[in-house]
Amino acid sequence: MVWFDESRLDDEAALATADLRLRTLAESGSRVRREVGGASDAIAEAVSRSIESRPRAVIAAGPDSRLLRAVLEPFCPVPFVAWPSPALPGWAGSLDLVVVLAPEGADAGTALAVAEAARRGCQLVVAAPPDSVVAEHATGRWTTLLPTSTGDQLATAVAMLSFLDQVHLGPTAEPDAVAEALDAVAIACSPNRDISINPAKMLAISLADAAPLLWGGSVLAARAARRVAESIRRTSGRTALAGDAEHLLPVVEAARPRNVFADPVADGAADRRPVLVILDDGADDPVVRDQRQRLEDAARSQDVRIEHVSSEATGEVARYASLLLSGTYAAEYLRLGLVAD
Repeated sequence: MVWFDESRLDDEAALATADLRLRTLAESGSRVRREVGGASDAIAEAVSRSIESRPRAVIAAGPDSRLLRAVLEPFCPVPFVAWPSPALPGWAGSLDLVVVLAPEGADAGTALAVAEAARRGCQLVVAAPPDSVVAEHATGRWTTLLPTSTGDQLATAVAMLSFLDQVHLGPTAEPDAVAEALDAVAIACSPNRDISINPAKMLAISLADAAPLLWGGSVLAARAARRVAESIRRTSGRTALAGDAEHLLPVVEAARPRNVFADPVADGAADRRPVLVILDDGADDPVVRDQRQRLEDAARSQDVRIEHVSSEATGEVARYASLLLSGTYAAEYLRLGLVAD
């Protein structure tokens, strides 16, 4: 039998068992500063190569291309393609810019894509550890390596986005704003702050006896919702679903009436009702407002709890980072509180 003991969230001995994971989350802002600072000279070199002419298209290659797609698609002034497979589109050539995120630098498929881009004469910018397999293939006249060291996907992406911002191919991605947003979340969700004033601990308690449904209205908020759902599944082994409004509405509308006499310990997962978690990055699009209203109305009509995770950070990337880290903290506190008899 697995149950949730919320007292563990403020217990020093229990928190000590999660110290490494929580410390890793708390250092998210410093990793952004480290990656961007370490790659500053390489970023300046890449900018000097790109400033003369705008590429025909931007291709984000490798498994981590989806994060760049979420950020760039609404803003990129030239055609943009995310290409996660271990190759490049057949039309890619010397007129195109290929950008690659490889935080670990060990993926053989990404290395093949990098080598292919260099062979075709594409302008190539690769963010990877200098001694990695991917970096070894990042050679060529029009190639710039942004050296990374932390293995952190978000920090690596911020370094790349800083370059794309400076060549006017992406949104404003001020690294200091992203790092400050992450620091603010780390302070608010610190294990030293007790349950009554810690938003991540309170969210973990809300998720403890529920099946989370996560929704974000904007493209980036939706991606943050998917990543937080992955974290919840990984830390708890429980179902957590992230999706668009039309995917979540049927689940909310099918929720059974709340049984006030239910015993969550005795019933276990059998009576675990959904909880709607809205990740709000301040998007004010009319379509987003309508979808949010529909979800909230359906939740209220079915007596489904609604939890909000919001961010007031400056910039789209900073708000995404803030939402992601807030949800990840909650997932770790959920892991900590779950105990087996």
